[in-house]
Parts: sequence; structure tokens; C-alpha cells
Amino acid sequence: MGRIVLIAGGSRGIGLAIARAMLAQGDSVRIAARASPRLDALRAEFPGCVEAVDLGRAEEVEAWVARQPRVDALVHCAGDFASGAPSALRSAQLETLFQSNVLSALNSFGAARPGLRASKGAALFFGTAGLAQPRGRRTSAGYSAMKSALWVLVRSWALEEAAHGVRVNLLSPGLVPHDDAEPGTHDVARQAGVPLGRAAGLAEIVGAARWLVGPDSGYVTGVNLEVAGGWLA
Repeated sequence: MGRIVLIAGGSRGIGLAIARAMLAQGDSVRIAARASPRLDALRAEFPGCVEAVDLGRAEEVEAWVARQPRVDALVHCAGDFASGAPSALRSAQLETLFQSNVLSALNSFGAARPGLRASKGAALFFGTAGLAQPRGRRTSAGYSAMKSALWVLVRSWALEEAAHGVRVNLLSPGLVPHDDAEPGTHDVARQAGVPLGRAAGLAEIVGAARWLVGPDSGYVTGVNLEVAGGWLA
């Protein structure tokens, strides 16, 4: 058995693509995500390695991690998206975004931290393009605010965990069309506005994620790797 990789939010989209790629390379993948028919359908593909977990509840995440024999890597892919004008943002929506993007990350890393320290492993979280500098957002202010908060946490965790040999990084995609992507991602005109002239392929995001939690990036920690084709740079 290869490394044990925990994937929080791995039932769809980028998270599922990463889970499949890591399984194919010989890692033992353990997926946790909210209960759904989609999650149930993955049990045959990842036998004994799929669990329904509310990542917003620390006790459920801790119990999930405690059931693993060890933790070599954590990939946190959870996080709801919301679109709309800043003036339409309401407290309930912001609270939901905080729960799924920030609190779930805090719970996941907190539970995995002892195991990561024991293995001198790596943790990876997901941001969004354009976090390098504060900027206003016309349609995703709440979501981007949560990813900015997560980026501060990731940098802080990286500083704290470096003494224990644990690496913590952020990966920030741009436009990545896939079946579960936000509808605007599929807009051809929007994709043409990316400096590289196209959207990212799902495999390009997966490749960057595999590198950031793999041995070839062993001296990389506390970074935000933008895989966005120059979008919002």
C-alpha cells in the first residue's frame, strides 16, 4: 500500500479527479464528503474508503481521521460557491460560505495535524485565482472573501508546522470546466479572456495538486500556486 491520502470533499469535480489520479498512482485514497447519492455511487470505485462526513462538524471529522491507520497527505477540496452582486450578499449566505470553505478546512487540518506530523506529510487546500492582491469582485465577493481568509490560515499553518516537517500549501485554479463547475466557467467568451486564451484542463489542476503533495515539492510550503493561465494576475 502506498501513501494514505485523505481527500475532504472528494465526491465530485476537482476533488474526485484528484482521488482517481492518486488511486491510479498507487496511493490509498480515503474520501469524506456530505451524504448524497453521488457519494454512495463511489463506494464500488473506492471500496471501504468512502464515508459520509459533515466537514463542518469537528467531531465527525475527528472521528473519520481517527479511523485511518495513518495520514500521509490531506487534500481539502470542499467549498460551496455563490455568485451574485455584493449588494445581494446576505448574512445567511456568508455563513454558509464560511462553514463550507473555512470552517471545514479548519476542522480537517486540525484533525489531520497529528498524523501529518508523524509522517512529515503535506496538506493542500484550494483557493481561487486573484488572491495575490486584494481586489473587488463584481459577482463573487463572498466566496473570494472566504478564500482570502483560508489563504491567511494556510500561510499561518505553514509557518507553525514547518518545525514538524509538515508542508501546507494552497492551489488556486482559474476557469476549469467540468461537469460540476459553476456555469459561468463554461462561457466561451469568458475563457477567451484568459491571457493564455483558454480554460484549464482538469488534468492540469490534478497534476499541480499531485505535485504539491508529492516528494518533488518537498521544499515548498506556504505558497499559493495559481494555475489560472494568467487570469486575474
